[in-house]
Amino acid sequence: MSDRHHHDHPHPHPHPHPHPHPHPHDHAHHHDHPGHRTSPLRRLARRLTPHSHETGDKLDSALESSARGMRALWISLAVLGATALVQAVVVAVSGSVALLGDTVHNAADALTAVPLGIAFVLGRRAATRRFTYGYGRAEDLAGIVIVLTIAASAAFAGWTAFGRLLDPRPVEHLPVVAVAALVGFAGNEWVARYRIRVGRSIGSAALVADGLHARTDGFTSLAVLLSAGGAALGWRYADPVVGLAITAAIVLVLRDAAREVLRRVMDAVDPALVDRAERALTRVPGVRGVGELRLRWIGHRLRAEVAVVVDGEVTVREAHHIAVDAEHALLHAVPRLTAALVHADPEPVPGAEDPHLPLAHHTVG
Repeated sequence: MSDRHHHDHPHPHPHPHPHPHPHPHDHAHHHDHPGHRTSPLRRLARRLTPHSHETGDKLDSALESSARGMRALWISLAVLGATALVQAVVVAVSGSVALLGDTVHNAADALTAVPLGIAFVLGRRAATRRFTYGYGRAEDLAGIVIVLTIAASAAFAGWTAFGRLLDPRPVEHLPVVAVAALVGFAGNEWVARYRIRVGRSIGSAALVADGLHARTDGFTSLAVLLSAGGAALGWRYADPVVGLAITAAIVLVLRDAAREVLRRVMDAVDPALVDRAERALTRVPGVRGVGELRLRWIGHRLRAEVAVVVDGEVTVREAHHIAVDAEHALLHAVPRLTAALVHADPEPVPGAEDPHLPLAHHTVG
């Protein structure tokens, strides 16, 4: 026997359910089905414990994550824009080519907010019949653009440093250049910490990569500072040598950012999340084993698909109730999980004709 339940959990149903239930649900998740062996204390605990697994609550959480990401982008764009403006004024006064390169890096880093902002806006759009998982993957595409921008910055920094090595040039107004370099480093490092913190908080690999990109530009600003110090001491090759060293540092940051983004594109998740989900499922009453478990990121939101083993003698209704409990356990245990599909398999019985026949599905989204 097979039973599939696709719950969208609105506050009430806005449209007829595609698979009508033979039993009513109240969508505060009080699934007390007749015939299911549930203790009175457990039923009371369910009624007293607030749940926030309805689609509206999940959507609010997802939109709040996108709003935090957009806020981080706008704030960092303002900070980096102001930093680049200050440095541009100093470039006009001093004629420093190294500071010009740093200014270009800061401007480019500020502009990476554009593809990421577009991705966050797209991620808010509802799923369609063509894009059935929604548009969250746009963040991964934005992450690729950011990684390519970091690579271009590294190439530009290396090329500029190599050219300066072949043709050293004097730098004027060194104290002003040094101050501008400190401003550039402070602005980039602040933006880097802010983007990385928010990106990790909402689960956005693209925003983390963008923060790492800001950190590379901070390194470039330090290069300008060190080269100004070397020039003040009379070492004409200070600027190009330090520039090449910073290029190597940018390449290392590029490696980390590329690894983060490419893992997300390849549907990689932290194995600790898988362990956490398995532990939560094994504690669910009625679950006798955990089969295939899959987690994947869609933008900065997680989805789960799992097969759990239940007693082969339970009814479809009881198996459905176990699947609901398993779904609750996953949503509570795994951070940023917004959807779960739970598939119940009967425990193999010796001599059974088809021990792998699916017993029940439960899904939320």
